[in-house]
Amino acid sequence: MTEPEVLVREQGSLGRITLNRPKALNSLTLGMVREMAKAIEQWRTAEHIEAVLIDGAGERGLCAGGDVRALHDAAKAGDESLPTAFWTEEYQLNSALAGYPKPVVGIMDGITMGGGVGISAHGSHRVVTERSKVGMPEVGIGFIPDVGGTYLLSRAPGELGTHLALTGSPVGGADAVHCGVADYFVDSANLPELINALSGGSVYEVLRKFAEPTPDAPLAEHREWIDAAYSADSVEEVLRRLRERPEAAAREAAEAIEQKSPTSLKVTLKALRSDYASLEEALVQEYRLAMACVRIGDFVEGVRATLVDKDRNPKWSPPQLSEVDDARVAEFFAPVAGEPKLFG
Repeated sequence: MTEPEVLVREQGSLGRITLNRPKALNSLTLGMVREMAKAIEQWRTAEHIEAVLIDGAGERGLCAGGDVRALHDAAKAGDESLPTAFWTEEYQLNSALAGYPKPVVGIMDGITMGGGVGISAHGSHRVVTERSKVGMPEVGIGFIPDVGGTYLLSRAPGELGTHLALTGSPVGGADAVHCGVADYFVDSANLPELINALSGGSVYEVLRKFAEPTPDAPLAEHREWIDAAYSADSVEEVLRRLRERPEAAAREAAEAIEQKSPTSLKVTLKALRSDYASLEEALVQEYRLAMACVRIGDFVEGVRATLVDKDRNPKWSPPQLSEVDDARVAEFFAPVAGEPKLFG
């Protein structure tokens, strides 16, 4: 018998959702998004459920992101029905979790990337461990930080969010807390006991009991050069400043950025500088950007090089930052006729 992709059960007063595709690092499918949305809707007014918990099966992590291979295959075939449905319903789930009337505890243990951030970092109580690797690596596959990623990263201290978005680099649990995408640091060995305690106790009291002092955040020591370089108004200027810095980490960041999609880099920087009034406003814009990445951007080529052929040699179009002008960037932000109404 085939295991369900999402395990939904009730443990005392806790509604528990466990992503259950460990061999695929719990990457999200449309079916998983729908199961999660159905569960939290049922628990919204259930008097016996006092909190919701989201975790991942297996030892490797919560979730590596969306199932981009399936999205790639559909986009390459010219079928926009899956990307349209997936991003519409995923972003609606992100919003529903952010505005949920009961505590939502996200266990961001191990790899928590892209869509995994979207189902955890918008919750009310976000837990990381010494094993956490939290990141938004989308520019490396010709995409943009979505699932509210541009909203979260734009609110990180200084220019830390810009650094993480343009390099696509993951961070550990301490940096995740420092950047404002997590709240509590818990030893991974204590997670089973923590979850058991949550099934019958106050979320706040239980987390206060199990949380440990958050270790020093490595990124905090790099704020000087990060803020100085990433405050620039263009990706080209960011790179110039990074290359001129004496710190080895700054030059390594420049090398990482140079490998990414030039188009995605410029679109991402513009999105990060948007003045979002709400998460929902960010998600509406990210939907337009996501669909544009499929239609006119580098998404199909980026996924091909990374996950399909795995040659790690994407042919970005255009290949140079200098060839991505303001008019091309503006195309990604333009409303599209017939786009779904995500909210309201």
